[in-house]
Amino acid sequence: MNNVTDQLIKAQKQAMAICPAIGGFPVLAEILRQSGVKHNRWILPSCQSIYQIDDTAVVQQGIPLINGMQEIPQFNRSKLIDTIKADQQGLTTFSEFLQAAWDAGIISYDVDFIARTVSYYGINGESYIEEYPAIEVKI
Repeated sequence: MNNVTDQLIKAQKQAMAICPAIGGFPVLAEILRQSGVKHNRWILPSCQSIYQIDDTAVVQQGIPLINGMQEIPQFNRSKLIDTIKADQQGLTTFSEFLQAAWDAGIISYDVDFIARTVSYYGINGESYIEEYPAIEVKI
């Protein structure tokens, strides 16, 4: 490990310790932003997450959603919005959110911690962008 990875792990632990079950994403996002994370890209179904921190980047490998070869689901905007709402209401775990996003045809999503947006992408260039609120968190 190095200083940047340690910084990211510390921020993630801080966020998980104080995130409410309902509407917790803005808390996580603000803590990561204050810790120097500018951008986060998730690649589905591999569950690879790349964090851009200042002039460097850190990759974190999660547990893949699929094994072997599988057809990519078609982009389904309404299913994605339902998935996001369920997550915001605390009805899903993060793993369930990722699986439901994949099932809605999402192959990647980007979190811009400066613009406070999350952009979701389908295989054929489809996209859905959602803004999240700015909040105050002291770390």
